Amino acid sequence: MSQRDTLVHLFSGGCGGTVGAILTCPLEVVKTRLQSSSITLFVSEVQLSTVNGASMTRISPPGPLHCLRLILEKEGPRSLFRGLGPNLVGVAPSRAIYFAAYSTAKEKLNGVLEPDSTQVHMASAGMAGFTAITATNPIWLIKTRLQLDARNRGERRMSAFECIHRVYKADGLRGFYRGMSASYAGISETVIHFVIYENIKRRLLEAKAPQNMDDEEDASKDASDFVGMMLAAATSKTCATIIAYPHEVIRTRLREEGSKYRSFFQTLTTVPKEEGYRALYRGLITHLARQIPNTAIMMCTYELVVYLLNG
Repeated sequence: MSQRDTLVHLFSGGCGGTVGAILTCPLEVVKTRLQSSSITLFVSEVQLSTVNGASMTRISPPGPLHCLRLILEKEGPRSLFRGLGPNLVGVAPSRAIYFAAYSTAKEKLNGVLEPDSTQVHMASAGMAGFTAITATNPIWLIKTRLQLDARNRGERRMSAFECIHRVYKADGLRGFYRGMSASYAGISETVIHFVIYENIKRRLLEAKAPQNMDDEEDASKDASDFVGMMLAAATSKTCATIIAYPHEVIRTRLREEGSKYRSFFQTLTTVPKEEGYRALYRGLITHLARQIPNTAIMMCTYELVVYLLNG
């Protein structure tokens, strides 16, 4: 891969991640609140709190719409974009690093293993995920802390710099890497996603191959290709997310301020013990509602920018 090709993938991945992050930020805030260990319910003006499931395990957590309404009523619309700053700072380099690492690894492995095989896609996705997670975990920790920082209307909100200071004061540099073990476990989701995506994409290209002789349909063919890639990304991400979702909840718990959760496996056993196994899938509907369009937008933008830059 030439230096220009690497830069194309870096830029395209950054563009895709940025566009997706901006459009789906409110859903991510709702998802993070639902995944957290402290959920506040309002029932007829009586505030009931479930903290780590310790006292009111029979009370169901709020659904996505209820949580959204509470945020709007108590904190205002601006709170739906909490953490967007770190998200925008991190999503471009994260996705850029990911796509560049994925493309580079796939090219190298194609020379060792069977070209474009399932093994190549799995190994490439795993290497890319590991690289991106290690490089950007501190940014995502700050984003999660800001999203969980619930303040009433009119109250001064914690800034990103204040959050950084609090994390360092409490845990030092190690504090910025909390939740990274859960992110590594989440590489399985990325691997599954790209294996399915590449297979669907290959089948779509094979189905389009007979039409390549028809020059008059080039414009419509290109448009349908991008629609097909969006559908492929959405389908593959749905399957991968449902299988690997518990790592999302565990990661959020590990990143909470003053959390009693200390490690991946300790959290994995503590959450079901105190709140039931359903707690490991808390926020799944919201996550899917965000992740499917976010992934489709991201992948389509990535493919479109690569296509445009390569002429």
